[in-house]
Amino acid sequence: MVDDAPTRERVATTIMESGPSTAAALADRLGLTPAAVRRHLDQLLADGVLEAREPRVRGPRGRGRPARVFVITDAGRDHFGHAYDALAADALRFVHQSGGDDAVAAFARKRLAGFEERVRPLMDAAKPEDRASVLAEALTGDGYAATVDAAATGEQVCQHHCPVAHVAGEFPQLCEAETEMFSRLLGTHVQRLATIANGDGVCTTHLPHQTSEKSAAERLPS
Repeated sequence: MVDDAPTRERVATTIMESGPSTAAALADRLGLTPAAVRRHLDQLLADGVLEAREPRVRGPRGRGRPARVFVITDAGRDHFGHAYDALAADALRFVHQSGGDDAVAAFARKRLAGFEERVRPLMDAAKPEDRASVLAEALTGDGYAATVDAAATGEQVCQHHCPVAHVAGEFPQLCEAETEMFSRLLGTHVQRLATIANGDGVCTTHLPHQTSEKSAAERLPS
C-alpha cells in the first residue's frame, strides 16, 4: 500500500501556511488531482486536523454555492509540534513566582533580542513599503508561517502558526513583547488585532499607512 501520510502532511502544511483554502486551490498549489486532494482532505477532517467552513463572500454572490474552504484546527496546530511546552511553561511559572510580571516581560523581550538583531539590517536596507514583507519572510524562517495582506487602512502581518502559542496563552507578555518588537523594526505604531494564543485562528498585526510629517507639510499652502 502507498503511504499517503507525507502527502497529507503537505496538504495540512500548505493550509497552515496559506490560510483558508479550497480543494481546487490546494490541487493547483500541490500539483495533485482534485480527487487525490479530496481524499486527503476527508482524512484530515476525520482526524480533526482540519475543519471546513463556508467562505466569506464580499460583494454580490454569484450563482451556485461557493466552494468550502478548509482551515487548520487547534488540534491540527498541535500536530505541527509544540515541543517542550510543559518545560517552557514550568520555567516561566518559576520566573513569575520569583520576579512577578516584570520578570516575565523581561524574559519575553530577551527571547526576541536575537531575532531583532538578526532582522534589523534587513529592515534598514528595505524600502518602507517592503518592510512588512521582509518581516513576514523572517518570521516564516523561524516557523511562524507569516504572510502580508492588504487592508483598507494599511497592511496586516498574519502569522498562521505560532510555536509558542500554548505557553503564550498563559503568559501574554510573550505576545506583547513581539508586538513591541514589530513596532521597533517597522518604525511605526502597530496594533495586534488577534492572536492564536487567545483562541483566534491567526495572529494578526495591523500596520497603518504612514504619512510623514514632511509630506503633510508639503501639502500645506505657502
